[in-house]
Amino acid sequence: MLPDIDSLALFVKAAEMRNLTRAAEACHITVPAASRRLALLEHQFKSQLFERHSRGLQLTPAGEHLLKHSREVIATVQHMRAEMTNYAMGRNSVLRVLGNTSAMAQFLPSDMAVFQANHENVRIMLEESWSDEVVRRVRTGEADLGVVVDGCDVQGLWTQPYRSDQLAAVLKADDKLNVELVDFEELLDRDLVGLEAGSTLTKLLTEKAAQHMHPMALRVQVRSFEAVCRAVQAELGIGILPLAAARSFATSMKLKVIPLADKWALRKMMICVRSQPASQTPLGQLVTHLQAVAADDKAAIL
Repeated sequence: MLPDIDSLALFVKAAEMRNLTRAAEACHITVPAASRRLALLEHQFKSQLFERHSRGLQLTPAGEHLLKHSREVIATVQHMRAEMTNYAMGRNSVLRVLGNTSAMAQFLPSDMAVFQANHENVRIMLEESWSDEVVRRVRTGEADLGVVVDGCDVQGLWTQPYRSDQLAAVLKADDKLNVELVDFEELLDRDLVGLEAGSTLTKLLTEKAAQHMHPMALRVQVRSFEAVCRAVQAELGIGILPLAAARSFATSMKLKVIPLADKWALRKMMICVRSQPASQTPLGQLVTHLQAVAADDKAAIL
């Protein structure tokens, strides 16, 4: 007897939330029903999947293994459901695209809109996430294509260059610093406002600060570029963000944006997929489109 997809979805929720009650609520079933479903899974696989602790549910090695496979199965079923829905609507393909925060805040939505306008039979599902999470979900098949910043561990994936972005300091408009370019090292004595620790940008800045033997004074951590700018506006520190994203908030929030002079502050982004797609497929056509806009972007920079 094969496990049903709803039981696997419940198992994934329980593993992620580490709490059976919350997982049952998320799946819209009672706790006793959820407990029976998990017990049946353990019976079907002849393995204990969870250990119960005071801090919550803890996956066993068998549970960890099943979690990986369950996510892949659920992603496949969700993809299948979306594709069948689109067949019913006259569309014959669905592409799930994940972009990192920098790409989503600057150019990926408009690039996808151009592709969508020229491929009406393809439905694009676009979502934002941290680069490391984008890579994970592309690997598991939860996404067809991801856009990440260079430096992520993309081993085993097929990658192509995409656009670039320039990092810049974000300060109050009346800040005494008044230069065209600024070195990152000059900012390390200031209180900084940054993204949370899981972001690729925060990891990069932490690494570069360490190279200068000067830890960052990261006083405020938030989850969005807009929140960084609002904290700078409130005089909680200065921020470092992609130039285009920072400029989009600068006028309304009365902020000053100064590009970083450091070479590493010009970041390259990559397209990543599980394997090289055939050029005539919708995914292959999307990759070709993104490569073309990347080439135009590079030419503009040069």
